[in-house]
Amino acid sequence: MFIDFFTNFFFNVFLTVQEFSVLSFKSLTNLFKKPRYIKETFEQVDIIGVGSLTIIVLTGFFTGGVLALQSSHTLKSFGAVGLTGQLVSLSLVRELGPVLTALMLSGRIGSGIASELGSMVVTDQINAMKALGVDPSKKLVTPRVIATITVTPLLTAVCDFFGLVGGWLVALFQLKLRTSLFWSVAFHSLSYNDLVGGIVKPFFFGYIVATVGCFYGLSTWGGTKGVGKSTTRAVVVASIFVIAADFFLNKLLIELIYY
Repeated sequence: MFIDFFTNFFFNVFLTVQEFSVLSFKSLTNLFKKPRYIKETFEQVDIIGVGSLTIIVLTGFFTGGVLALQSSHTLKSFGAVGLTGQLVSLSLVRELGPVLTALMLSGRIGSGIASELGSMVVTDQINAMKALGVDPSKKLVTPRVIATITVTPLLTAVCDFFGLVGGWLVALFQLKLRTSLFWSVAFHSLSYNDLVGGIVKPFFFGYIVATVGCFYGLSTWGGTKGVGKSTTRAVVVASIFVIAADFFLNKLLIELIYY
């Protein structure tokens, strides 16, 4: 009985990984095949990018403010409060900006993609598309994947900027630091390698969020209840994948460019 359980478990895991890999691969290779659905891609850019601006701005702003508040106590003990801008800028650009942006997108975009595609599955819209000779992965998956990959680095830059603004306001009114000191230290502490690392990671994170959302959306079964389950799984799995990918990407970037 236990042998059968583990056999079925590992078989299902292997099958899921295989299906996810095929869908992820097709989402990119579809770019080289006609039709390319450019209009749908720009629509998704607007939905994902512009629609996520508010939550990204608020996330970055308050994260930067919290970083400045928390770091000030530690820096005061070393007489280095003037380095608050350096700590905020390096923390945001290298790590927190890309990761927090991806996690916010997994909650908003990943869940939205999964619920939208899942609803299309349970209402047989996907089967209708196939009957008409339309490839669902090309029309539905690829535009969402390309749009998410495109806007995630841009949203990360927005998150970083407003994080610095939040840190600056805290440093100005709470820590009584001069504006020129904060921004000078913040910008001069950043190197080219920091900017490269902070921009490279969002491309991978965007790809993860979009492909996971599309996979669980298209794998929906069990009616409207199944849509809810798929949405939850998409958010959880995408978040875990983002954090795991962040570890390995950091390891790679440290070996290649940071040192």
